[in-house]
Amino acid sequence: MLRFLIEKEFKQLLRNPFLPRMIVMFPVMVLLVFPWAANFEISNINLSIVDHDHSSFSQRLTQKIVSSGYFRLTDVSPGYDQALKSVEKNNADVVLEIPPRFEKELERDQHAKLLVAANTVNGTKGGLSTGYLANIINGFASDLRKESGQISRASITPTIDIVPYYRFNPNLNYKVFMVPALMVMVLTMLCGFMPALNIVNEKEAGTMEQINVTPVPKFTFIVAKLLPFWIIGSLVITVSFGVAWLVYGLVPAGHFSTIYLFAAIYVLGISGFGLVISNYSDTIQQAMFVMYFFIMVLIMLSGLFTPVSSMPQWAQTITVFNSLKYFMQVMRLVYLKGSGIADMLPQLGALVGFALAFNTWAVLSYKKKN
Repeated sequence: MLRFLIEKEFKQLLRNPFLPRMIVMFPVMVLLVFPWAANFEISNINLSIVDHDHSSFSQRLTQKIVSSGYFRLTDVSPGYDQALKSVEKNNADVVLEIPPRFEKELERDQHAKLLVAANTVNGTKGGLSTGYLANIINGFASDLRKESGQISRASITPTIDIVPYYRFNPNLNYKVFMVPALMVMVLTMLCGFMPALNIVNEKEAGTMEQINVTPVPKFTFIVAKLLPFWIIGSLVITVSFGVAWLVYGLVPAGHFSTIYLFAAIYVLGISGFGLVISNYSDTIQQAMFVMYFFIMVLIMLSGLFTPVSSMPQWAQTITVFNSLKYFMQVMRLVYLKGSGIADMLPQLGALVGFALAFNTWAVLSYKKKN
């Protein structure tokens, strides 16, 4: 009986030529576009220079900043007030004011002061801009000390050099961080929405009444609904692996089998959640809006953009019941750190719990009239 029900589900799926194309094209499009758009790396920062010194040092500093690749010189103002107007017109993000006698003070006193002002309407961009600029200025000062021979004289006294070593993502590439998480979002959208529309679609088409008069048990009916999406989920994650490798050269540091195991459990859970919504909905429109509401909340509280540990305590409490958070952690741990199943037992327990709870709820909430 189960075999015929699964065969029916696949025939219904393939009857609509749009769905198979969407199952393949959706992960491809998301992984091609989103990592470039959802990128927190800051570049092309508009810089306004106020140079009161017009010396060789001020020109070298300006060239060093522009050649870093982070900044784009868009304005050279005669004074700070004019530069501030440029910021107000959104022509500049950061102002660097070089005082008069900058070069002479450096040569005579070995130190000089610069003014850095940043537009912090976007706090993240403003903070990173000043950080980038401070590092470049420190590098410029270090170059000057080397040229004047101060480094060799200063080496007589003990110094501490800090050399940062970035583990798991040595180039601090934000796409490496985002691509595994976007695979979770793709699985959620496809294997959550499609089951949510499945049963309610049959209700509107009238085929559900034909199922209700058959001796098919409720458990068998729900299993027959789940298995096709489990296979679809495996196909979607495989396509996602291929795109991540071909476009970004990204392969998991851990084992593919670990990801397939967690993905299989996660897909069963999110598909069961979709079936629960479908059981309680009377129309496709109602099911779509309810599913959209929950998915948006789950994605925002999943840690996709903001670390869960940075959220307020009440939000962190809600994320305990968010299955996306656990699978997103799994994907990043396996892809970046090469973690194994033993390292992710809490996530495994949580996903198994969600899968059992949602699918039990789906069986109990399915109202079959014999």
